[in-house]
Amino acid sequence: MSLVGARERRVRTGGIELCVAELGDARQPTVVLVHGYPDSKEVWSEVAARLADRFHVVLYDVRGHGRSSAPRPLRGGFTLEKLTDDFLAVIDAVSPGEPVHLVGHDWGSVQSWEFVTVARTEGRIASFTSMSGPSLDHFGHWIKRRMRRPTPRRIGQLLGQGAKSWYVYMLHTPVLPELAWRGPLGRRWPKILQRLEKVPAGDYPTPSLPSDAAHGAWLYRDNVRSRLGRPREDAYAHAPVQLITPLGDAFLSERLYDELEKWAPDSVRRTLHAKHWVPRTRPDQLAAWITEFVTANEGRGAGVPAPEPSASGKYADRFGGQLVLVTGAGSGIGRATAFAFAEAGARLVAVDRDAEAAARTAEMAQLIGSPAAWAETADVGDEQAMEKLAEKVAAEYGVVDVLVNNAGIGLSGSFLDTTADDWRKVLDVNLWGVIHGCRLFGKQMAERGQGGHIVNIASAAAYQPSKALPAYSTSKAAVLMLSECLRAELAGKDIGVSAVCPGFVNTNITATARFAGVDAAEEKRRQKRSARLYGLRNYPPEKVADAILRAVVRDEAVVPVTPEARGARLLHRFAPGVLRAIARVEPRL
Repeated sequence: MSLVGARERRVRTGGIELCVAELGDARQPTVVLVHGYPDSKEVWSEVAARLADRFHVVLYDVRGHGRSSAPRPLRGGFTLEKLTDDFLAVIDAVSPGEPVHLVGHDWGSVQSWEFVTVARTEGRIASFTSMSGPSLDHFGHWIKRRMRRPTPRRIGQLLGQGAKSWYVYMLHTPVLPELAWRGPLGRRWPKILQRLEKVPAGDYPTPSLPSDAAHGAWLYRDNVRSRLGRPREDAYAHAPVQLITPLGDAFLSERLYDELEKWAPDSVRRTLHAKHWVPRTRPDQLAAWITEFVTANEGRGAGVPAPEPSASGKYADRFGGQLVLVTGAGSGIGRATAFAFAEAGARLVAVDRDAEAAARTAEMAQLIGSPAAWAETADVGDEQAMEKLAEKVAAEYGVVDVLVNNAGIGLSGSFLDTTADDWRKVLDVNLWGVIHGCRLFGKQMAERGQGGHIVNIASAAAYQPSKALPAYSTSKAAVLMLSECLRAELAGKDIGVSAVCPGFVNTNITATARFAGVDAAEEKRRQKRSARLYGLRNYPPEKVADAILRAVVRDEAVVPVTPEARGARLLHRFAPGVLRAIARVEPRL
């Protein structure tokens, strides 16, 4: 999507002529988008088009890029002080009487940190959204603190970021970067982005890329060594800051922002499954977050308290705005998990075969903190129904960031009493439901190429044999092994897979579980007794939900939940004979 319909103007500053494009109604709040390296303003075209309905959107080619002129000589022409001059000239031209909302990506974010921390821009910036570009001053202090107190962890952080910054060293070499960009690298760059970053093909990058990249090398040469060696002590943000961190960024470590609150106490953190070029790969998500942040801070003056964050959960910085789909969300662990993600600010798709139960979960999720929640009805064991669901979700809500395959049914009874039909019903939901979810939504995640996470709800029964649960245990053991296999396969696509294995959890699965080989009256009696025993155990599903969110954050492989599940896991690994002996005990039902 190009900047169709944009109004262009030329802004002169210090002998430089900047190309500025505007979209939307100039009477609305102004959002200024600043591009990074080696881009031009067109990197923002997808985001700008989504923001233009509500805001006055301004983009400009940084000096030496796109259709802006380059300084002569290049050396010394790209200092942060001169870039700040350019920014002030642009906002004086497009929003002379009102502060602007600033958004920066990559080097656009690096220079925007300068804009939002120097005194001469105070009062001109209403908010700042930063992505994939730290303040060089904050970075310099981050390095110095780790050099002064070099613990093993801090040394590891320095080495890790040092490895990610390989390109910075290359850009400091004389002549070679220019030759590469004006030669083979410039020609191949679009294909490199498509292959490594999954950036969609189209009218980006623009034909000016080789010269843009050659000129832009001076952004690094004029600023990096001087600022990292002598960082400013007063680099405090004078506007609210929204930090968006792509979890798959190949160039920047999350640890760079560990001390963010010191420099920007009025800040909100967001993370998303994506690689570096998020303006091209995740424009819908970025536009939603920018809109929310700009709206929250519009008209806010000095002394006005910061608005309450839309999500208050402890994982709000990790899941805020992400799209999460939970199957079996109408009750029990599924509903508790949906609510936990809602508290963390995630957008939610609540799936259940009970339409009313799914709708109640979605409605409550929005009251709890989800910015958007939808209810969908589907039988996870029905392949065609799941295919339709996957198509609808992708078309209407987007590609799922976190998938929780939770739907399941219980079946108790000896193997000889379990009929073929019983087996089919259990495997259709407990195993095939997980297979359908992983295959359909996992494929969408992989094709998007920006990572994600799949959580499959197995059970402690997956590794604890039982003469009373042969069908159920088999289905859950298969889910556990499927998860392990998928984890290996999808690791190369930055998609995590976790198998969560609860023990005895107080949900309604016991009241609806079926018992093979008994009549209806006996089945009812056993259901009531099982429900009573689980009620006495009274382990709440909310604790399982918390373990699920923690598993995604930590990318855990197998997560036993409840003491008995953890104990059985240890016995399974170190004393399996004990579990086999326990399996022979006749359960009291």
